[in-house]
Amino acid sequence: MKTLKYILIASCLGLSFTISSCSKFLDKPLENQQRSEEIDYSNTALMYGPVSGVYRSAADDNLVHWIDLSIRCMRDDDYQQAAPNPNDNPELMSIKNFQNDVTIQSYWGLNQSWISYYSLVIAANNALIELDNFAAKIPTSNMADIKLNKQYKAEVKVLRAYAHLMASRLFGNVPILIDSDNIGRLATINKSTAAEVRQFIIDEMNACSEDLEDARPNQSKHIGAVTKYTALLLKAKAAADLAGNDNASTHWNEVLDATNKIIASGRFSLYPNYYELFKIPGKLANESIFELQYSDFGLGTGDIVRPGVDWGTFFKWQGPSGDQKGSPISGAGWVPPSQNIVDFLTNRGETERLKTTIQYCGINGNPATTTTTPSGDVVYGNPFGVKYFNGKAYLPKSQMTAGRMEYGANNNVRILRYADVLLLNAEAKVRKGQNGDEPFRLIRERAKLTAIANVTLNQILDERRAEFACEWWGERFNDLVRTGRAKDVFGSKFIPGVSEFLPIPQTQIDANPNFR
Repeated sequence: MKTLKYILIASCLGLSFTISSCSKFLDKPLENQQRSEEIDYSNTALMYGPVSGVYRSAADDNLVHWIDLSIRCMRDDDYQQAAPNPNDNPELMSIKNFQNDVTIQSYWGLNQSWISYYSLVIAANNALIELDNFAAKIPTSNMADIKLNKQYKAEVKVLRAYAHLMASRLFGNVPILIDSDNIGRLATINKSTAAEVRQFIIDEMNACSEDLEDARPNQSKHIGAVTKYTALLLKAKAAADLAGNDNASTHWNEVLDATNKIIASGRFSLYPNYYELFKIPGKLANESIFELQYSDFGLGTGDIVRPGVDWGTFFKWQGPSGDQKGSPISGAGWVPPSQNIVDFLTNRGETERLKTTIQYCGINGNPATTTTTPSGDVVYGNPFGVKYFNGKAYLPKSQMTAGRMEYGANNNVRILRYADVLLLNAEAKVRKGQNGDEPFRLIRERAKLTAIANVTLNQILDERRAEFACEWWGERFNDLVRTGRAKDVFGSKFIPGVSEFLPIPQTQIDANPNFR
C-alpha cells in the first residue's frame, strides 16, 4: 500500500488550495470557540474543537453536495434521470449511461466530487495535527485526557476512512492521504488500488475501534458522534467490497465478525416505524450508526447557526418541482425515483417501504392534478411530467418548526443504519454456508413482510435493494458491482472492467499526471 504525504486538490475553477488553507481547526472560527491561532493547547477543555470542525466539514457540503449526490446515485437503476428536465446537466445522463468519455472527465461536477471527499480528508488530517498538539501538552499522569485524546483521534479517522471509501467507490484507484504535509511535491503522489483502499480502511478501523466509545451514537457524550460500532460497520462494508462475489473469501469472516459484534452488543434495534425513520421522529434513533446532524434549534425565525440543509445540499434538491401553490413541500425535483424501483417494490407486495420511498407528483406528473402524501400534504404535478419524488428525503409540513418552512430544516441525513448490519450479517452467514434467517427476519418484520425460511443469497440481495432503495450513497450500484451482477441489470451499456468507476477528473490529472 502506498502511503501518501501530500496531494493537490484543484477546484472546478482551475484554482488550487493547499493544506495551509485548511489548517488550525479548518481555519474557520468554530461556534463559541476562539480562533485557532489563539488556542491554548494545554487547555484540554478546547480539545474537541478540531473534532467538531471535521463533523462540520462533513455536514457542510463535503458529504451532501448536490452535484456529488447526483453523480453517486445516477448509476443506480433506482433513479430515472438527473434533473426534472433531462436536458439539464446532460453530463449526468452520460454518467447514467456509462459513457465515460472526455466530456465526463472534464465535467466540473466530477471534479467537485473529488474536492468534496478530499476536503474532508484534509480536514481530518489537520484535526489530527491539532490533536497531536493537545496530546503533547497532556501530563503523562493525566490518563483520562490521554484516553480522550485517543478517542477524538479515532473519531476523526473514522470520518477520514469513510471519505476514502466514497472516493474509491466512485473513482476506483485513488490516493490514500494520511499526511497532508509537503503538498507541493506533486511528482511523488500516486494512486492506490481500490483493494488497497479497502484494506487501509479495515486496518484503520481495527486500530482505532477500541479507542472509540462503546455506545450507540445517540448515547455518546457528544450526541451523534461516531462510536466503536460505526467503525465496525465501516470495516464490514470495506471487507464485503473486498470479498466481492467469492463465497470462499476470508474477508467474509471479517464481515461476519464485525457485524456479530454489533449485534451481540445489544445496543441497536430497528426503528419500528419505517415511514417515520427518515423524518423528525427517527432522528438519531437506536438504529442510527452514523448520520449528519442539523438543527434549527426549534426557532421559527433567525439564521440557522449550524450548516443548514437547503435545496443546494440535500432535501430541497430532491423535493417535488413545479408550482406547489405556496406549499413548503417543494424543491428542485432532482434525481426522481425510477419506474423500475416502483415496479420492483410493488411486485414484491411492499407497503411500508413503498409508501416511505416513493411519493407522487400529482397524477402521473400532470401539473393540473394533485396527490396527497400519507402525512396529509398536497403535492402538484410539474411541467416535466415527473411522476415521483424521493420519500426518504420528504419532510412533512406538520413536522416543520412553526414559522420556519425551509424544506428539510431540522432533519438529519442518514448515512449508516443497523439495517445494513443485519443484512450484511445475513449475507456473510449464507455465503459461509450458515443460516441467515434471523437477521433477515428482523428486516422483513419491520417492513411488515412474512418471514422466509432458509433464505438465499438472491433473496438477501433483493432485500438490500428494497431496504436501501433511493438512499443516496450509491449502495445499490455498489452491490451490483461487488456481486458481478451489473452487466445483467444494465445490459450492453455496462462494460465489465470499464464501467465500474468514473474517470479521475481531468483537472486532477493536469495537476498530477500520476493520476492517469
